[in-house]
Amino acid sequence: MNWLNKLERKFGRYAIPNLMMYIIILYAAGFLIYFMNPDFYTMYLSLDAAAILRGQIWRVITFIMMPPSYNILFFLISLNLYYVIGRQVEMTWGAFRFNVYIFLGIILHVLAALITYAFTGLNLHLGTTYLNLSLFLAFAMLYPDTELLLFFVIPVKIKWLALVDGLFFLYAILQAFLPAYGGAYNGIYYKANALAAFISLLNFLLFFLTTRGHGKLSPKMTRQRNEYRKKMKQAKDRNVIYPNGARHKCAVCGRTELDDPNLEFRYCSKCKGSYEYCQEHLFTHNHVQ
Repeated sequence: MNWLNKLERKFGRYAIPNLMMYIIILYAAGFLIYFMNPDFYTMYLSLDAAAILRGQIWRVITFIMMPPSYNILFFLISLNLYYVIGRQVEMTWGAFRFNVYIFLGIILHVLAALITYAFTGLNLHLGTTYLNLSLFLAFAMLYPDTELLLFFVIPVKIKWLALVDGLFFLYAILQAFLPAYGGAYNGIYYKANALAAFISLLNFLLFFLTTRGHGKLSPKMTRQRNEYRKKMKQAKDRNVIYPNGARHKCAVCGRTELDDPNLEFRYCSKCKGSYEYCQEHLFTHNHVQ
């Protein structure tokens, strides 16, 4: 992921942390708008290529407000599911990579709508279905053996659910080439839909091809890594210098790098607060809670 590393070094500070929470808020707003006026989203907010070309640029963002479901029960379940998997993907990749993945997916959705309109004349009004599918597939790629309770009862590994979703996605593309879905209008519609589906999920294909072999961490290890990075940043921001001029000090024995230049110091991810320990006490100290 050299290209991502280069981008992160230059623009990482602009990443939006906990981006999934803002997307969930947009879904909730779209859900409320639908119940107040079911036609408002389609008329003013949807990804309408013709309207965008007429100057309604806000649609390139507002189309994200389309909720994953209009049934209140499935809507709440979907919100919880997408928030959990979105946060876990962000914790694994980091905020910047997750931002790139989501915003790249949004850009590709807009391009898909414009390209299909330009070549077929059809306005597909792409919603968030493929965007959510790309997020689901990314999580399944990272944690294939995670189990979900299907119908709240049947434990199923997420890789099998992702496989089913992938097959539906492939079928949406293959329909464009099947004789049964031909005809003057139907043929154009299914070809346009296939093109839009393929372009919309290019972000997943791009990340999959460029992150193969990229090690993943368990959720527990991810939390510990992020806590460690947070404490290191806090210490750097404070620029702690002890009275004797040392920058590191063990919270147990009090030794610093001036006492022994070979000592290594680490922050404990399980302690509350920025407590630093030497290598001898990192795993033997009592955690501060």
